[in-house]
Amino acid sequence: MSTPPEVPTRGPARPGPYVVSGILILIGIALPLIVPIYARETPALFGLPFFYWYQMLWVLIDAGLLWICYALITREDRRRRDAVRIDPTNPAHARHGKTEREK
Repeated sequence: MSTPPEVPTRGPARPGPYVVSGILILIGIALPLIVPIYARETPALFGLPFFYWYQMLWVLIDAGLLWICYALITREDRRRRDAVRIDPTNPAHARHGKTEREK
């Protein structure tokens, strides 16, 4: 008994979006950990010392960075899925079984 050939679900990955996402996440983690950058009281914002509002600002910055990473990875994943989509007009895809319309 033979097993049917496996059909890939994604095409080859490009490293660019993953590298950029990793760098953005690294920035969001590493910079708030460098305490000497913000270990002071001035300038105050609405009565809050710099030490506190700088950390709260990083919460918003990190949310933005993670949104950018999500958009990059989602776009790359969509591109990879589209690269292997079954094309019923292509005879090479016929050997893998059913076409999209038959599923």
